Amino acid sequence: MLNNENAWSDWLDFNGETISKIPQSAGVFMMHASMKILFIGGSENIRNSIEDKENEKCISRATRVRYMQTTSYEQKADDLIKDYQDRHDGKLPQCMQNA
Repeated sequence: MLNNENAWSDWLDFNGETISKIPQSAGVFMMHASMKILFIGGSENIRNSIEDKENEKCISRATRVRYMQTTSYEQKADDLIKDYQDRHDGKLPQCMQNA
């Protein structure tokens, strides 16, 4: 699918088949439904993190996912969340608001 550090994948369908092809490496990811970002996250293993989120009530509504492999996933995730908040009056993505 993708092996460039710091390059986003395409938006992919959020389903088991697609998730199984996401690399088990450090990185960040975003999930959306109806073009609204629901969640932004990062971890040492992006596939496992996405699989863990798959059954959460809010996130289960997601229809698409994209990811970026990066070893600096904590900083990148923080930057992405701050950028989102800057563009949305300080609000977090929908599935992160009550976290």
